[in-house]
Amino acid sequence: MYRHFFKRVLDIALSFIGIVILSPILIVLVVLLFISNNGNVFFFQDRPGKNEKAFKLIKFKTMNDKTNENGELLPDKERITRVGAFCRSMSLDELPQLFNVIVGHMSLIGPRPLLFKYIPLYNSAQKRRHEVRPGITGWAQVNGRNNIRWAKKFDLDVYYVDNLSFLLDLKILWLTFLKVLKKEGVGLPVAPFNGNN
Repeated sequence: MYRHFFKRVLDIALSFIGIVILSPILIVLVVLLFISNNGNVFFFQDRPGKNEKAFKLIKFKTMNDKTNENGELLPDKERITRVGAFCRSMSLDELPQLFNVIVGHMSLIGPRPLLFKYIPLYNSAQKRRHEVRPGITGWAQVNGRNNIRWAKKFDLDVYYVDNLSFLLDLKILWLTFLKVLKKEGVGLPVAPFNGNN
């Protein structure tokens, strides 16, 4: 019952409450990012959702679009703005995804949505991470985030799919809160399947 009904109800209610409570912070960030990114506040990207259905992921734009003499984007580390670095350090860049949750693309808790290009590289077990809505935070994020191997992250994602419950979601929310306060596991993400998984 929780998986198929109450989880969605809680997603909508908590996301709406979160947006209302955090609205002053959201407004300040929009203004600062508008200034630092020449008017580009948000970053949109196609990601696979539940059952691999595409949706537009929304994040605050933490990097500028500076290029080299060949017109190619500079490395990520050279494009992160000061405001963007602060947003990432506090995971504030993820806050716009509350709107993804309200419209039903995402859940507050679930496997993080990666890029479509990685789907053909998943094995059959890893693909099971798409049996539920992707989340803003998840079991893998509170168990290492960017500091564990990708194969381990996928194992944790599948564990969540198999053990989804109200108590597990409550535990993940609490651990996420603690990790954000401690700024644990924050940094530039490493791509899966690059030899470091």
